[in-house]
Amino acid sequence: MALTGDDVDRFEAARPRLGAIAYRLLGSASEAEDAVQETFLRWQAADVDRIDVPEAWLTKVLTNLCLNQLTSARARRETYVGQWLPEPLLAGDPMLGPADTVEQRESVSYAVLALMERLSPHERAVYVLREAFDYPHRDIAGILGVSEAASQQILHRARRHLADGRARTEVDRAAARRVVEEFLAAATSGRVEPLVQLLTGDAVSIGDGGGHVPARVAPVVGAVAVAKFLRGLFTPGPAKRALLGGTPELYAWTANGDPAVVVVVDGRVIGVICLQVTADGVAAIHSQVNPDKLHRATASWAAVDHGEPLFTAF
Repeated sequence: MALTGDDVDRFEAARPRLGAIAYRLLGSASEAEDAVQETFLRWQAADVDRIDVPEAWLTKVLTNLCLNQLTSARARRETYVGQWLPEPLLAGDPMLGPADTVEQRESVSYAVLALMERLSPHERAVYVLREAFDYPHRDIAGILGVSEAASQQILHRARRHLADGRARTEVDRAAARRVVEEFLAAATSGRVEPLVQLLTGDAVSIGDGGGHVPARVAPVVGAVAVAKFLRGLFTPGPAKRALLGGTPELYAWTANGDPAVVVVVDGRVIGVICLQVTADGVAAIHSQVNPDKLHRATASWAAVDHGEPLFTAF
């Protein structure tokens, strides 16, 4: 049945919300876009006049598409080269979705998205729908085909699994820039001590190169070990410039609501380094350098006035 203009408009009005749900569920903007497009095809094929609550119908279709995708993604992650990290979204990206509450901001933070890999698909879905989009358990139960009590129990388990990643300190744009400036000053000093002072004792550094870009296979753990690793990473040299295809420019920005270093070569984002800030210091450094996961960041970067770089490195 052909869609009317109103039917198309109704879907387009829902598209930003659907994209934000799918991104949180999948950790991938490109896969989220695919899920939203498949939802539109299902909408196009449906008898929309018989759908009483289009928003609920679209959310259910999208969520179940994502659950299927998560099941197959688990198998792919087992053969992924190195550490898997989510695709970062730079400030202003509409796929970041609502950010009015602490829960909404936490649900899209890079640390929590990474930790969500610990969750089962159903735990991830309940957590996202409840915490980020405030769906009542009654509606979530209908979407997932479980009881309302089961939905509440699943959320409790999900929160427990994610407890380690919820201690971040929220910072505004100005504070985020100060954090990044201090971090880069320490990282480019050539000394370990300034970095150790910024990090928590159990700090961790994780990088995702996806087999395309050199990255540590295992996380680096502990303030001293992380500081030494970062000192080496930020030490300039012609070999690094050759590997990166030019001289990188380092900018202070935010990604997924966290302070971030955006690394750019000739207008192309080649790395996004997200800093998880807690009351005790920087607890985690997540570096996304897999080029397959930086296309959207490059497009977003080209569309904003990002000013001058803080550092021109390597």
